[in-house]
Amino acid sequence: MEVTQVLLNAQSIDGSVRKHAEDSLKQFQEQDLPLFLISLSQELSNDEKPVESRKLAGLILKNALDAKEQHRKLELVQRWLSLDSAVKNQIKTCLLQTLSSPAPDARSTASQVIAKIAGIELPHKQWPELIGSLLSTIHQLPPHVKQATLETLGYLCEEVSPDVIDQDQVNKVLTAVVQGMNASVGNNDVRLAATRALYNALGFAQVNFSNDMERDYIMRVVCEATLSPEVKIRQAAFECLVSISSSYYEKLVPYIQDIFNITAKAVREDEEAVALQAIEFWSSICDEEIDILEEYGADLVGDSSIPCFYFIKQALPALVPMLLETLLKQEEDQDQDEGAWNIAMAGGTCLGLVARTVGDDIVPLVMPFIEENITKPDWRQREAATYAFGSILEGPSADKLTPIVNVALSFMLTALTNDPSNHVKDTTAWTLGRIFEFLHGSTMDAPIITPANCQQIITVLLQSMKDVPNVAEKACGALYFLAQGYEDVSPSSPLTPFSQEIVQSLLTVTHREDAGESRLRTAAYETLNEIVRCSTDETASMVLQLVPVIMMELHNTLEGQKLSLDEREKQGELQGLLCGCLQVIIQKLGSSETTKYLFLQYADQIMGLFLRVFACRSATVHEEAMLAIGALAYATGSDFAKYMPEFYKYLEMGLQNFEEYQVCAVTVGVVGDICRALEDKILPYCDGIMSQLLKDLSSNQLHRSVKPAIFSCFGDIALAIGESFEKYLMYAMPMLQSAAELSAQTSGADDEMIEYTNTLRNGILEAYSGIFQGFKNSPKTQLLVPYAPHILKFLDSIYLERDMDDLVMKTAIGVLGDLADTLGSNAGSLILDSVSSREFLNECLSSDDHLIKESAEWAKQQKLSSSSLVWVLGLHVLSRCHFQTTEAVVVELSLTLAFIANIFTNNCIGTMELGSDFVEEE
Repeated sequence: MEVTQVLLNAQSIDGSVRKHAEDSLKQFQEQDLPLFLISLSQELSNDEKPVESRKLAGLILKNALDAKEQHRKLELVQRWLSLDSAVKNQIKTCLLQTLSSPAPDARSTASQVIAKIAGIELPHKQWPELIGSLLSTIHQLPPHVKQATLETLGYLCEEVSPDVIDQDQVNKVLTAVVQGMNASVGNNDVRLAATRALYNALGFAQVNFSNDMERDYIMRVVCEATLSPEVKIRQAAFECLVSISSSYYEKLVPYIQDIFNITAKAVREDEEAVALQAIEFWSSICDEEIDILEEYGADLVGDSSIPCFYFIKQALPALVPMLLETLLKQEEDQDQDEGAWNIAMAGGTCLGLVARTVGDDIVPLVMPFIEENITKPDWRQREAATYAFGSILEGPSADKLTPIVNVALSFMLTALTNDPSNHVKDTTAWTLGRIFEFLHGSTMDAPIITPANCQQIITVLLQSMKDVPNVAEKACGALYFLAQGYEDVSPSSPLTPFSQEIVQSLLTVTHREDAGESRLRTAAYETLNEIVRCSTDETASMVLQLVPVIMMELHNTLEGQKLSLDEREKQGELQGLLCGCLQVIIQKLGSSETTKYLFLQYADQIMGLFLRVFACRSATVHEEAMLAIGALAYATGSDFAKYMPEFYKYLEMGLQNFEEYQVCAVTVGVVGDICRALEDKILPYCDGIMSQLLKDLSSNQLHRSVKPAIFSCFGDIALAIGESFEKYLMYAMPMLQSAAELSAQTSGADDEMIEYTNTLRNGILEAYSGIFQGFKNSPKTQLLVPYAPHILKFLDSIYLERDMDDLVMKTAIGVLGDLADTLGSNAGSLILDSVSSREFLNECLSSDDHLIKESAEWAKQQKLSSSSLVWVLGLHVLSRCHFQTTEAVVVELSLTLAFIANIFTNNCIGTMELGSDFVEEE
């Protein structure tokens, strides 16, 4: 096979030639993968071949090693690892040779492929010589080879976890990278590659940043690079500083003054790409300090050991004027619709973060700028003043801001109506939205919204919804937050007299010819949804009148001629918005017995429309329609059964939809809604539903985020059909057991993985809870006894991991209660038979918490009656969180204890005495 020509043909503008070449490559790969990969690596490394074929060869090679979808990525990793070592060595030799190629694209592609292979092999202790071979002669290499080598090291650090590379190699990599950044190198390509490599290598440098001399050297070189004559090097150096600010915040004290000087100079004088990164540094510092302040709050006093250095507070007098200057650097033709990012937007975003960090202290520093510029003839000054005001509305106290807002509100409403600049009106409408979002509920003597100004506010916002799309979209947003502020007001709302006019105006906006610009149509429907959501009993008739209107809008999208691809996409987007609107209306009307009765007259027609929407086969619409059907199931209750024969095929299609996994996840949730609505009437469809759910769990194609919802759905089904779930136990329980074992292994996991693991655990626990409750009072309860030891082991393991969140803790306590409530007298012996429970008890016996220890000792003396041990387990959960329990957890524990009291009547007196201190305290 002539690989070169086929690769060139695969890039042909002739569709038939291109397809034939793509089919040939696919056939080659399927028939002889090793030879296919070797051929690609040889093509990439051959300097006599065309650049175009070499680039594509490298790209195909990279795609043969990695994929975005996790299941596909795992397949490719296993496929590579299973290749013969001689084949892999031949490929790796070609790739390393390519690093010295005179062709920059070939070198860069080879760097990426080497890193992908390293990401697979290094964790498996393969290719241990790679880093050493890259570094061995780096100082003697020609500049273009040194540049490629540093680029490879950077990509490698991006692919590989820090714990895979030993510290000695880390030191050598950092030394090579930092030396490559040095100005004495002279070659800008090398310096840029080294600076970008450092950005990726910073995660490996914890030990080095703990060493004063090494940290000083790294920081000096980075700061020097921010002054390089080359723009890209300066930008990359500031990106390193941004990364350092988040990874090594606590190490910045000696450098912060110099960094301020460097960033201030860049913001005021440098190219926009560099200035943006300089602003981003301070935004990152704000993020760090906001997180610390939110997490520790009142603990941050005096000589607290918590590392908050208040960099923002200290820099405030100089930082705020610098950021205010950036607000005056707007672009005349900036595209409001695209939300283009520029220095003014970055400065305003950072100013908002500063306000959240320091609170009231920012107000006196910003107000003079606002007062000076708000009435100037130049639109830039008026817009900057308005933007500054809107940016500082989150953070300072209502006491500080409310008097200022009360003075400014009338002025801003006038500006929104009369200012000649669209830029100013856009920012004014956005600022009004921020006022309503953050200061709406002020309880001061001078509230923001009064009977006197409410009509003016509504009038101005409705008028502005007729303005150009970007202004109208912001006006919709302001109205959204205005309505949201009255969500819990009952039975009347200040918006009630204007509701009809508001709804009609919003519907008019959705029909504007330019409603597709600036997200205007979407904003109008979102605001309409919020008006419905926050409506009161007084406006129930208005919401009811909306039903046929939205139904007709949806009906109209389902009629008509054949549409172009672009028109179909727009139609699908509109159908999604209309289904979303119907969902909110159904939820609102279905939550009251009075309105539900009136609404149900439309249920058949609405369901008919949803079924027609499904026939369109659009993923987005499918998702929105599914959510609406979930709401309809809740509203109609057991009457939803009449829709199931026709709806079931679409339900099944949703469960099979691996590609649009969000649709699959939503469909799983709707199964739960239908189970709660139909209860045992869902039984005829359970075989098909359970079969598909089990297939989903067994598939490598399923996105991991769907799995917790599926497990939770098991619980919903079991709760609905009770002991009829018996036939699924032998399939569902092993799945739950396998997932439980995986979720218990979290050592070394990052925050994102721990968060997902807790979501998975909660789904598993909800499944167990539903199954136990479903079998309660059934003669088939004994069927659950064999599974109880594993469940207890699972609970024990997640307690011992010490990383469960409040929701998992609450669900875990509930499962203990369900287990005791359902299994009754069997519970004690089952707990006693569990080795893990005995180990758990031993840990309780050595606990530093006297309540845990006393309970464990008493339990041991009483030969571990199941009631006392469940007490120990419950108290142990609380001790794991150092008694930082939420009200919901306390309630759940109380219910658990009530279950136990009901079951173990004879033993409860002694048990309750043990727990009396806790009960009294809570």
